[in-house]
Amino acid sequence: MSKTTMQARAARRLARVRAKISGTSERPRLAVSRSLKHIAAQLIDDVAGKTLVAANDTEIADADRKGKKKAELAFLVGKLIAERAKAKGVSTVVFDRRDKQFHGRVKAVADGAREAGLTF
Repeated sequence: MSKTTMQARAARRLARVRAKISGTSERPRLAVSRSLKHIAAQLIDDVAGKTLVAANDTEIADADRKGKKKAELAFLVGKLIAERAKAKGVSTVVFDRRDKQFHGRVKAVADGAREAGLTF
C-alpha cells in the first residue's frame, strides 16, 4: 500500500470521526494525538476555536518516566490532562480518538483521564 493511500485512508477516518463529535465550553473535545515516540492530549472548545488545556508525555517528570513503557506514560498523560481540566472547572468531555483505534496508548489516555475524575 502506498504512502499516499495510507494518508488518504487516515484522512477519511479522521473526517468520519470528526463529523460525529464536537466540543463546547461545557463539554470540550478531548483529542488524543499519538506518534511513534510520544503522545499528547488537549481539550478543545470547537465553538470558540480554542484549546483549553493540553498535556503531553514530555511534561512528565524524569523520575516518573524512568522504567515506564509508552502505554504507562499515556496513562499518566490522561491523569495529567484530567487534573488540569478539573482546575479549569471541566468535568465532562467528548473523547476524540482521531484516526487511531481505541486501543493501546489511546485507550490508556482515556483510562487515566477516567481514573482522575473526567466523565465521557
